[in-house]
Amino acid sequence: MSQLSNVKNVREILNRHGFSFSKKLGQNFIVNPSVCPRIAELGGAGPDTGVLEIGPGLGVLTWELASRARKVVAIELDERLLPVLEETLSEFDNVTVIQGDVLKIDLGELIRQEFPGMEVVVCANLPYYITSPIVMHLLEARLPVKAITVMVQKEAADRICAAPGSRNAGALSAAVSYYASARVLFSVSRGSFMPAPQVDSAVIRLEIRPQPAVAPVDEALFFKIIRAGFSQRRKTLANSLSSGLGLAKNRVAAALEQAGIHPSARAEELTLEDFCRLTSQIFEGDFDKKV
Repeated sequence: MSQLSNVKNVREILNRHGFSFSKKLGQNFIVNPSVCPRIAELGGAGPDTGVLEIGPGLGVLTWELASRARKVVAIELDERLLPVLEETLSEFDNVTVIQGDVLKIDLGELIRQEFPGMEVVVCANLPYYITSPIVMHLLEARLPVKAITVMVQKEAADRICAAPGSRNAGALSAAVSYYASARVLFSVSRGSFMPAPQVDSAVIRLEIRPQPAVAPVDEALFFKIIRAGFSQRRKTLANSLSSGLGLAKNRVAAALEQAGIHPSARAEELTLEDFCRLTSQIFEGDFDKKV
């Protein structure tokens, strides 16, 4: 393992395979030896656990996961890294590397095939440029996994884990909270990576709820209302919903009043329960036909 936490050795491995970093793919590989063991432990890797890893890179986190878990399946987009991973993970017989785009793979079917009878967790060091799409893809797929533990840009971690009423609360944190309980585990400095990014990172854990946090009468409308509510943060909820949903302001104000929400409130002040009640009022008012 030490070879993957030593910058000189990492450069030798990459040079041997003729590998160069891709800015387009947001490649920043972990070289701090203290980070990946913590992710593996806090991520829930254990002797009876299957781990789905996204973006193994050099295999630094994969190494720690494979040392603890029953089986690891790692999805890597960059086919240039396949021979690198074959070398760095050569001592493990419980690792399968799949080349592909995690957003296009049927993850539910993959989990059923690769992890029969196992509790499954997801671990990843996510590229900054595609953090939100991957997180939401994992949640919306309703995968049979216990938790998702990922390292992301610190600013993204603050947004994803933001509590209702906080300045970082937004459509993303509301959507995440619908599917999971989110918390920041620890911070990771920019110097922990090669090459070093311009910002710090943080590791977060999303504990998947057995059932969504609330039960809206119409899930699609529920999320449309959330997105519309946060679409113009400086405006009141009545104005942003009216504009975002294409509804008359007086009709939106009536729905807010019926849901027990003041028209001058702003989206970040609302809980999921508030959005759920509002969805019911708009749905029952037949407003959904105009959304």
